[in-house]
Amino acid sequence: MDRRRFIRQGTLSLLWGITAMAGPFRSSVFGAALPQPERPPRIALIVDDIGFSRSRARAFLEIGVPITYAVLPRLAHSRDLAFEIHERGQQVMLHQPMEPCNATLDPGPGALFVKDGPDRIVSTLRENLAELPCVAGMNNHMGSRFTASPEKMSQVLPVIRDQGLFFVDSLTSGRSKAYPTACRLHMSAARRNIFLDNRPEEARVLRCLEQLHAHARRHGQAVGIGHPHPETALAVGRFVSSLPAGAVEFVHVSGIL
Repeated sequence: MDRRRFIRQGTLSLLWGITAMAGPFRSSVFGAALPQPERPPRIALIVDDIGFSRSRARAFLEIGVPITYAVLPRLAHSRDLAFEIHERGQQVMLHQPMEPCNATLDPGPGALFVKDGPDRIVSTLRENLAELPCVAGMNNHMGSRFTASPEKMSQVLPVIRDQGLFFVDSLTSGRSKAYPTACRLHMSAARRNIFLDNRPEEARVLRCLEQLHAHARRHGQAVGIGHPHPETALAVGRFVSSLPAGAVEFVHVSGIL
């Protein structure tokens, strides 16, 4: 009896040891999830209103992190800057002008208006996209009135979707229906979290970038929109250089869709 008990206990101990040793092996070989290192929060920076000035756009290109550039159509430097930005490995979007609520504001050439019929909307969009063939997506320029209309956004967004492009709602108005309409159409889409430079002062832009960082830490990611002001470029450069290594992952906006 003692000998049989000894053998039985020895066998059980051996089986337990094999099972314990096989645990990590089983996790890696048989598909169980292994612990992964925590991913740093992701920040997508967008610079709107590209096309007026070469030098102001290039100031952001020197910062050295992924940035998405929203290029206005039909301006003097739009096409050349779009290609230059794309060739330097950065992401380009069409910054599509849309009608604002304030009738005294001019959204610029190639704009869409609520009174436009579906055919005019489609043709205008296609002309703007043809000028900038390197774009990966689109966001709205102005558009507080236009984006408030689900009907009009439902005429715009399929054109974007059918060309394999994503959409970012700039949220120029709290009444915007653009993002939910894009979601209903099963598009790759995102929306702006923070405007960085409603007042283009370097110290204030830095505070907005810190708020953006806090949002990214809470939610895992954040989208900030700025404009090609010298103060904004200086603030972004200071913010990037002040961060400890690995504190943030800067991505093009397509990286958070």
